[in-house]
Amino acid sequence: MIAGQFRFFEARVVRSRRLGPTLTRITFGGEQLAHFSSGGRDQSFSLFLPHPGQDAPLLPIEAGPAWFEGWRALPAEQRAVLRSYTVRAQRRERAEVDVDFALHGTGPDDPPGAAGPASRWAAQAAPGDRVVLLGPAVADNRSVGFRPPPESDWVLIAADETALPAVGGILDWLPAGTRVKAWIEVPHPHDIQQLRNPGELEVSWLVRGADGSSQARQPQGALAAIRAAELPPGVPYAWLAGESGLVRALRRHLVGERGFDRRRVEFSGYWRRGASEEQLRAQASAGTDAT
Repeated sequence: MIAGQFRFFEARVVRSRRLGPTLTRITFGGEQLAHFSSGGRDQSFSLFLPHPGQDAPLLPIEAGPAWFEGWRALPAEQRAVLRSYTVRAQRRERAEVDVDFALHGTGPDDPPGAAGPASRWAAQAAPGDRVVLLGPAVADNRSVGFRPPPESDWVLIAADETALPAVGGILDWLPAGTRVKAWIEVPHPHDIQQLRNPGELEVSWLVRGADGSSQARQPQGALAAIRAAELPPGVPYAWLAGESGLVRALRRHLVGERGFDRRRVEFSGYWRRGASEEQLRAQASAGTDAT
């Protein structure tokens, strides 16, 4: 247990379903998830996965406020694989949570070792597989980033496939009549999804490669597309998520060239090319408490 907004939840895989060549949806269930309190939108949480051959993820015995230091102190080849994900949907009455995984590096044409441990786990996940979630115990928690001010006239969204579940959660949450312009990069045309339209929704799907090959996995299209776009009048709110280099470039463009108020641009680097989540968390470990 962690005091405050977050706690640990033990869960198991209930089912999985492929959404496209790059994405799969895994449903987690378990009695403890009845108390998981997703705030919707881009609600993030930490997921702990077992290594191959382990029955359950290995975590510190004392799962208190110092859990991160305890986790890092365990042998790297044994301690639970740690990754951050977004809640795609929650059904509290059934104690279920849906999470969409990007399966980078798991295709038949990918070289050996191209996939990270979380992608490999998700590609092979089966009902009954055990996991642990570190997630919200209260719905209004600091791991929800999408918070448009009430005077916003329209919303700009830019994302890659890793942030697509959050985009879906945001569109599900937005009130009817909201004007949204979205640019979403995916590796393959079959990764394009049907998304809820909260009102005036314009989505530009940017497919990086029609064949789904590894060469198609370099984010690049959203920046050029947004630079060339005619944006609506009025007061905007922007939400940017995906590969950190792309996100930074988009933020610089919107604030420096388009004149967006930086306080109205929410941005998050979901991953960084050439760096694992363990490396990123280690760099930011000072002050880490819940997620």
